[in-house]
Amino acid sequence: MTGMEPLLVEQRGSVRWLLLNRPGRRNALDVPLIEALDKQITSAEADPGTAVIAVAGRGPSFCAGGDFHQFLELHDRGDNPVDFLADVSACFSRIAASPKPWVAVLHGHAVAGGLELALACDVVVAADTTLIGDGHLKRRLVPAGGSSVRLPGAVGRGLSRWLLLTGELLPATSFAHTGWIHAIVPETDLDATATRICRQLADRSSPAQQRLKTLLHRIDGVAPEHALREELATFADNWSASDVADALRAFLAPRNTKADNK
Repeated sequence: MTGMEPLLVEQRGSVRWLLLNRPGRRNALDVPLIEALDKQITSAEADPGTAVIAVAGRGPSFCAGGDFHQFLELHDRGDNPVDFLADVSACFSRIAASPKPWVAVLHGHAVAGGLELALACDVVVAADTTLIGDGHLKRRLVPAGGSSVRLPGAVGRGLSRWLLLTGELLPATSFAHTGWIHAIVPETDLDATATRICRQLADRSSPAQQRLKTLLHRIDGVAPEHALREELATFADNWSASDVADALRAFLAPRNTKADNK
């Protein structure tokens, strides 16, 4: 790929890094970038050599939201940007539903669509100076990529309402108490920390991890009775399909040998 591609792809062992590559626009989301990201979802899920997907941004920011230039071009043609945003929402929903873990690596700004992309991921790592927020109301916009749906579950009702209804941006450190951001580190440590976290996830890669990731998405927001049934069904499916019994025998074998030698 050349530096002109909207999305750069780096395969680092079993971790596929997707780098948003519109630094001059703070990686604002436009049609080519969303199309490229959507294609990579399909490719990464089909690749047995990819266990984890990390998404980061080149240049000064992770992602500052939708590309307003494109919004106005659509408006001037008589088109409502909602059709493009439907594609954004569908793309982010695919990330949330992916059977493989996604890690968002934030720096600079993660605002509006950038926040919504991070919310669709499973694990978030951020530089301590990252400014994070919904931001839509500052431009007379409302969310369309998922923040009104996913933000309350990530940071709690009170903080999410404040961010949504004011558009205020807060530093990553203000989210430490929520548990949504897994690690908040100096920007100089961001890549190394994200790499370590991705490797931890990759080390646990297995059909069981993928079934569990799918289960977590499927039961999100549903009634507990239904969720518990889904959990039991996933256990049953995983037991018969993943050679769990052999794994348990291998785990117990050293213990049994020590007991026999006493």
